[in-house]
Amino acid sequence: MQSTLLKTKICGITNLEDALNACEAGADAIGFVFYEKSPRYINPSAAKDIIKKLPPFVKVVGLFVNVNSEDVNRICQQCNIDIAQIHFDADIEFFDDLEVPFLRVVRATCKEDIVKYSDNYCLVDAFVKSFGGEGKRVALEWFDNIDCSKIILAGGLSSENLHELKPYNFYGVDVSSGVEISKGKKDKTKVKEFIANAKSL
Repeated sequence: MQSTLLKTKICGITNLEDALNACEAGADAIGFVFYEKSPRYINPSAAKDIIKKLPPFVKVVGLFVNVNSEDVNRICQQCNIDIAQIHFDADIEFFDDLEVPFLRVVRATCKEDIVKYSDNYCLVDAFVKSFGGEGKRVALEWFDNIDCSKIILAGGLSSENLHELKPYNFYGVDVSSGVEISKGKKDKTKVKEFIANAKSL
C-alpha cells in the first residue's frame, strides 16, 4: 500500500491556460519541453512568462534533449526552473556540472534498463526516436519484483489505464499526449480526470 499520494506531472505545457488548469486540478508539477524538434516545444522566454504567473508550491520541470550543461543551467536560471529533466544519455561530467536538481530519464527498451538506475529517483519512459510524447507504453511486467518507490512512470498513460499501476507503488506519473486535444494543447477535463484518478490509487 502506498504511504503517500501518487505524484502527478503534466508535461508539454505550451500556454498559460493549460498551465493554470493543471495547477488548479492539483498537479504536483508541470513540464516545459525545451527541445526544438518537439511539437510541444516552447521557447524559454515564453516559458518564463508562464512560470511567473503560476501559484506557489507547484514544481516546474524543464525537459532537455542533446544539449550541454551550460545551456541547461542558463535556461533553468532564466526561467526559474526547479528541476531539469534530462531526456538523453549524458556522461558523469555533464551531471556534475549541473547547477540545478535533475531527473534522469530512462528510455526503456527492456527490464534491464529500468534496474540500472532503480536506486535513484528517475523517470522511466518507453523508448521512441522522437524522445517521448508519442503515447507509447512501457511494459508493466518489466516492473515486477522491482522497488518502484523512486520511479516516475511516463508513456501512454491516461485516466482510463491508471488503475493498472496500483500494485507497483510508483512514486509518480507523467503524462502529456494522454491528456491532449492536439499536440501541445491540453484537454481540461482529461487533465482533471487524470489527476483525480492518480490521487485515488
